[in-house]
Amino acid sequence: MSIEFSRVLDQIPPSGIRKFFDLVIGSKDIISLGVGEPDFVTPWGIREEAIATLEQGATSYTANAGLLECREETVSYLKERFNLTYDAKTETMLTVGVSEGVDITMRALLNAGDEVIIPEPGYVCYHPLVTLAGGIPITLDTSGNHFIPDPKELEKLITPRTKALVLCSPNNPTGVVIPKETLEAIAALSKKYQFWVITDEIYAELNYEGYTSYASIPGVKDRTILLSGFSKAFAMTGWRLGYLCGPEALVSRTLKIHQYSALCAPIIAQYAAIEALKHNLKAVEEMRKSYLLRRNFFVKRLNDAGLPTPMPSGAFYTFSSIKHTGLSSEEFALNLLKKERVAVVPGNAFGACAEGYIRCCYATDMEKLKEAVLRIKRFIKGLQ
Repeated sequence: MSIEFSRVLDQIPPSGIRKFFDLVIGSKDIISLGVGEPDFVTPWGIREEAIATLEQGATSYTANAGLLECREETVSYLKERFNLTYDAKTETMLTVGVSEGVDITMRALLNAGDEVIIPEPGYVCYHPLVTLAGGIPITLDTSGNHFIPDPKELEKLITPRTKALVLCSPNNPTGVVIPKETLEAIAALSKKYQFWVITDEIYAELNYEGYTSYASIPGVKDRTILLSGFSKAFAMTGWRLGYLCGPEALVSRTLKIHQYSALCAPIIAQYAAIEALKHNLKAVEEMRKSYLLRRNFFVKRLNDAGLPTPMPSGAFYTFSSIKHTGLSSEEFALNLLKKERVAVVPGNAFGACAEGYIRCCYATDMEKLKEAVLRIKRFIKGLQ
């Protein structure tokens, strides 16, 4: 008897990021610039609070939407830092990371055949989660506009079936921050054509030259879903805690899916997040300054080594062109790993239009960055 699995799932390839991460696991002498994770441990004050709540026996479920105190601290933080206003009880819920937020948003929003426009290069989960929700992902190629979504090109892709647009700023993998005037132009299109905007702002705190949240643009709140969390800014990747904010009608639907699929986010992570928001924003700033120093060093050295690399405005990634080498993105990454023991992610993991690029994460120890650049430079010279 043959067993038939999901045909939709069979059409979705494994994550290109995880593919290269799996090659690194267990290997020695490899400098990994591949996985997008802070190299800091979670600040001690946050860990200490988690330990204390665990010792006090806080090991139960919470409300499906999360602890009200955690939601209240989240909306207070969003108001103070990004001029956003949400109701903690009806417009905010806690998720198991931003990835769950993307998943349940797509499932709550889409009907079969609805189209979702996704600027690329973009994070790897967007296309698959649209497809799994029955939608049709539509690619907006940003490579010809310095990796910034062009509102004119966006408008060309809008059809009567367009349900939503996904934005990620600061962007993974490019580090690009979408300018305010571009966000305002996108907002005008959203109002004109009545589509939703799903804005992934997980890197919002890691900006170096100014930042505007799309959700803060006047008049967009009723058709905007804000996704963010604690992983990147607070170095809390393994805690798996994010949040979703939006109109009550949408949040109530995402919460219904969350009730059945995840039930609630981990309680210890929620108490840790309360402590993070109340007392650890200074630690966020210290980490941001460290990333800034490493960004400035790494971008200059990559350019000196022969890899054209624009200066990213946010996150902790560089996105370098390798087109002049004659190698594909995967060939470059695999050969660099084999010959020089440096792991990077090939650009095509983030969309076909990102072929000819590699992503490096500079949230890495400075001495390792220095050694990585020397190895990359030696590899480039060996290609000539």
